[in-house]
Amino acid sequence: MRPVSVRDSMDADIDAITRIYGHWVEHGLASFELTPPDADEMRRRRAAVLSGGYPHIVAAGEHGSVLGYAYAGPYRERAAYRFACEDSVYVAPSAARRGIGRSLLQALIARAEARGLRLMVAIIGDSGNEPSIGLHKALGFESAGVLPAIGWKHGRWVDTVLMVRALGAGPSAPPVERPIRPQEEDSTH
Repeated sequence: MRPVSVRDSMDADIDAITRIYGHWVEHGLASFELTPPDADEMRRRRAAVLSGGYPHIVAAGEHGSVLGYAYAGPYRERAAYRFACEDSVYVAPSAARRGIGRSLLQALIARAEARGLRLMVAIIGDSGNEPSIGLHKALGFESAGVLPAIGWKHGRWVDTVLMVRALGAGPSAPPVERPIRPQEEDSTH
C-alpha cells in the first residue's frame, strides 16, 4: 500500500472533496442527499465545521491527491449536546478497502478527544452498509439502534444505523466546560 497522510483540509481540497461526496450522493446510501452539492456549498459547509471548532481532515496519497475526507460536527445544536459530535467519513471509490477510512476515523477520534468532546455519534445510512458499520465497530463504536425505513432513496426505503463511542473520560466524569456559542442556545433542535 502506498503511503497516506492525514492532515487538516485546505480550501484547495474542495474540488476533490466535492467529487468524492458527489459520487456517494449519486451512487450510495451513506448520504441522504439526493442532489450533489457544488463546490461553493461544500466550501460553506467546511467553513461552518471549522468555525464551530470541529476538525475537518483529508487523507492524502502520493503527490497530495485527496483519497478521502472526514469531519466532526455538532450532533445537535442545543447547548446540552455540546460535548457530543457526529462523524462523517467519505473515501474516494478508487481508494476503497485500503484502510483510508480507518486512518481518517482514528484521526478524527483523536482530534475530537483533544477538543474535549465526550461522545461521537455515527449516523450510518443503510443497515446493509457493512463497510461503515464494520469500521465503526472496529474502532470502538457500539450499536445504539436502527431507525427503520426513515429515508427513501434510489427507489427503496433506507434504514439509518446509530452507533456511539465514548471519547476521553466519556461519562465517567464531568466535562471541562467550554463556552456556549449563542447559536447553540437559540437552535430549534
